[in-house]
Order: sequence, then structure tokens, then C-alpha cells
Amino acid sequence: MLTTVKTEWKNQGFIDEPFEGNNEALKAAIRKLCDEKKAIILAHYYTVGEIQEVADFIGDSLALARKAANTDAKIIVMCGVHFMAETCKLLSPEKMVLCPDLNAGCSLADSCKAEDLKKFKDEHPGYQVVSYVNTTAAVKALTDVVVTSGNAKKVVDQLPEDANIIFGPDYNLGNYINEVTGRKMLLWNGGCHVHERFSPAAIMKLKAEYPKAVVMAHLECKGPVLAMADVKGSTADMLKYAQSHGGQQFIVATEAGILHELQRTCPDCEFIPVPPEITESGLECSCNECQYMKMNTLLKIYNTLKYEWPTVDVDPAIAQDAVKPIQRMLELS
Repeated sequence: MLTTVKTEWKNQGFIDEPFEGNNEALKAAIRKLCDEKKAIILAHYYTVGEIQEVADFIGDSLALARKAANTDAKIIVMCGVHFMAETCKLLSPEKMVLCPDLNAGCSLADSCKAEDLKKFKDEHPGYQVVSYVNTTAAVKALTDVVVTSGNAKKVVDQLPEDANIIFGPDYNLGNYINEVTGRKMLLWNGGCHVHERFSPAAIMKLKAEYPKAVVMAHLECKGPVLAMADVKGSTADMLKYAQSHGGQQFIVATEAGILHELQRTCPDCEFIPVPPEITESGLECSCNECQYMKMNTLLKIYNTLKYEWPTVDVDPAIAQDAVKPIQRMLELS
């Protein structure tokens, strides 16, 4: 079993802070280290804009891992969350994989522990396991085929119609796939703390203000939110749609970090993020940002490259099984 040691940079006594808030100098120093060490930086769409600007590749988790595997880089810096670094290591076992902050976890991945999934599988003999890519390597090792939000329907459609399927961990994505395929998959009750909180009321309020706006929602959102969306899909699907429909207004129900790439590639469009919901106490909760993604900073990237720490490794026994469902997904999609 892979064990993550939660360690803060400052506890190690070697955090380097030579730039005094000069982000441009820090970016230049990062790129210099990349050149010297033959390293590449991967940035998920949900990281802050300045990290996306310094990255070699920007994208969703599996797409980034696949791009990295096709390079001759010796070092991969995965600016996202921990399971994404694991996936990079699965697809590039010969490369060093660095994670700027090991505390950058994922509420969705954490909602499905490997030991709990194993118990559930044992209680349902004869069931195939279809797992969302947002899972740990240990969960992938218990999985028959991995899917992304972009290809889940296509992959599930190719499984035998009479197949008994456990789908996890994202309940909302699984529920959507059940609806559009007519399947009756058993759904794991997991979810993303960001997408779970988007509300129809917030979207209705924005639609009243922007009546011509196109509503785009990620498939990790709840059913009532997806029912209000004109465009339903992955983050990459939203980007593709916006890029082919210039000059429009878009209401966006996904993590707010995507707005940086949306605005960069679609400067003639207006993007309105679905705002934080209002709680019963009247206080706003920052539900349109993932605090784990925001743990990635330029300074942490600089230090992880300089000291080549912390590294992410996967137990070879787990890796051997965890890569198989990814390979099967690639065959089916």
C-alpha cells in the first residue's frame, strides 16, 4: 500500500525564498532549472494562472500524464493533486515524479479507500469495477477499467449490456452515465467537494442577469445542476465548446481555475463563474475553488525542482495492477 508522508517544506529546514515576491524572476528561475535538469512542468486547469503560465503542458489529469510519458524528460513536476502525480508515475515509471506539496489531496479520491472498495467488491462477486481516473493507484489496482469524464459514456457503452458494474467513486458522474446509457450500475457514494456545492439557485440567479449566456457544467455536478446546463462535459469539453463558439457569454459551473485558460484562448468571450453558495448563516463558502489545487505555488515548484523533493512513488506490486485498467481504457476509447 502506498503511504504518503505529510510533510511541510519549512519543517525540512531548507525552503528557499530568494525572490521577495518577484514572480517574474521566480518564473525565470523555474524555467532555468527545467532546462538544467531536463524537467517538465504539468499544470492542471484548476491551478492558479501564474502556474499555468510557467507550465510546459496544461490540461486534465490523465491527458497530462500521457503527454509527459511521450516526452524524453527525466523529471516530471505535477502541479495538481497527489493522485495525479501517482498517475504520472504509473505511466512514466522510469521518470522522477515530483509533487510540490504532498498535502494537496483530493476529496473525491479520498471518498473511496482501497480497503473499502475491496470489501464492496467481495460483497458483489461477478461485478466489474469501472473507476473514475480521480482515484488513488491502490484503487486503480482493484479496477477493471478506468474512465475520464470525457470518455466515460464511450467506454461504458462498449461493455457487455448484461455486465454487472460497480462505478465509483463519483456518484454524480455515475448517475449521469446511467441516465444516458440506460445502465443500472451500482454507484459508489463519493463526490468532489467543489462540484457538490454548485446549486440550481445560483445558476438561476445568474441566468436572470445574463439571459443569453450558455450554461456549462462539469459532469461531477449534481443532477439538478446538470439539468440546467446547455453544455455538459469535462473541463476539456467546455474549453472545446467555448473555443468554437466565439463572442458569447458563458456561465461556468466547475472549479474557477479553468477561467484562466478559457479567457486566454477565448478573449472575445465573457465567462461568469457560478459563485459561492450562500449558507443558512448568510456566509459565503468558497465552493468554486479547490483549496488543494491552490496549495501549488511558484515558490514550491522552484524548491521541488531545486531539491528534487518530495518525490512520488508507487509500490511496484500496486503499479503492475494499477496500470492495466488505464491501458484497457485506452483500448476502448
